[in-house]
Amino acid sequence: MADQRRLTQQRADGATLLIFYLLALLVVPARFTIAFVPITLPPALFVALCLAVLWFAAHLVDHLSMAKGRNAVRTLLAVYVILHLTTYAIATRRYLPADELSVSDSALIRIVAMSALAVFVCDAVRSGERLSRVLRVMVGCLTFGAFIGLIQFGLGIDLASYVTLPGLRVQDNGYSALESRSIFYRPAGTVNHPIEFGLVCVLGVPFAAHFVFQARDRGEPVGRWWTALSLLSLMAILSLSRTAIIGLVVTGLVLGLLLPRQRGLPLLGVGALFLGGASAVVPGLFGTVTSMFSNIEDDPSFQGRTKDYDGAWFEIAKHPWMGRGFGTFLPSKYTILDNQYLLTMIENGYLGLLAYVLLFIGGIFAALRARSLSKNENVRGIAVCLVSAMLTSALGAATFDSLSFSVATGMTFLLIGVSGALLRVAKQEVVAARSVVVGEGRAG
Repeated sequence: MADQRRLTQQRADGATLLIFYLLALLVVPARFTIAFVPITLPPALFVALCLAVLWFAAHLVDHLSMAKGRNAVRTLLAVYVILHLTTYAIATRRYLPADELSVSDSALIRIVAMSALAVFVCDAVRSGERLSRVLRVMVGCLTFGAFIGLIQFGLGIDLASYVTLPGLRVQDNGYSALESRSIFYRPAGTVNHPIEFGLVCVLGVPFAAHFVFQARDRGEPVGRWWTALSLLSLMAILSLSRTAIIGLVVTGLVLGLLLPRQRGLPLLGVGALFLGGASAVVPGLFGTVTSMFSNIEDDPSFQGRTKDYDGAWFEIAKHPWMGRGFGTFLPSKYTILDNQYLLTMIENGYLGLLAYVLLFIGGIFAALRARSLSKNENVRGIAVCLVSAMLTSALGAATFDSLSFSVATGMTFLLIGVSGALLRVAKQEVVAARSVVVGEGRAG
């Protein structure tokens, strides 16, 4: 009985719980919110809040395999949350209109939940294999969303709109799942917007490529991972988003530079062939994509993004250090600002911007540090993928207000947490290797 209980306990861990979060974030359409609560609460955010409670409870005891001790990513997340709480306190000391106060309350809940999710990942996933399990499920869920997007692009049918789930209601977010650019539908998959869809597809590309190589090295079937890689890459292009195209270029450069030559160069070659094949299969695609950059100054969407920058700096000057309050710069009341860094300076000030940027820098540092410490090819490969994903997210934040989109935010904080978890795993490997050397020395 005791042995059976131990086996059962080993099957369910932090990685198991994160799978529920991934299903809620990437498979359940993002327009759904929980029906029986008075605030806008998406299922993924509810799961994240539950994980936050579990993380706190697990740290009160010593037998639930929750990692403890310092971690660079955890420290930066703590600084980020403290700054948000400080900004909220300052903003609510003065008068705030009811609509701004309501959104500020829900925005604070969202950012605290996302930070807690990242900390949960950092502390609850204790081995490279369990981390790989989480990332495999993530790639599978992203591929499912990409398939929904493919149907939207090719047939103009939004399968996600036919889904109904008990206990959930549809929240009108003002976006259409089937926007158009040139002669094409712009898919959104299961997320809110084509830009967000393109970004999350790109975030999955390096991990799908990693699992292609991992399956090949282990002698396992690689077909499903090639399918995932092809579909995610294709839908990143078919999202017709500059954010996604730039992200694919960044991903290709990072993988080409940091992966071993026998992996990086063939992957770049496959990517070039794939782009040529997609252009041949979808007539007009290449011209549409190139026109997005060649005529960018005359593009109405680009002009709309930049015309409000002068007004943004005027708002920043009113509260330069701590901002006017997270979530209080309402797009319906003021203007849509398609630049998360500018929006962060307005809402959280220069200190908030510094804390936000440090999250990306901390994630990249943790991944690179894990890569330098570990001799495990799985850990080293995941580290390269994380560097690519962090850079893509950081650049994406300059092209749209990413923290206003639940799936992009959820993916970013999840991967920041994965960076911290990977650093823990790499350090554990070093400690284990030293213990073996010391044990052999004593035996000799």
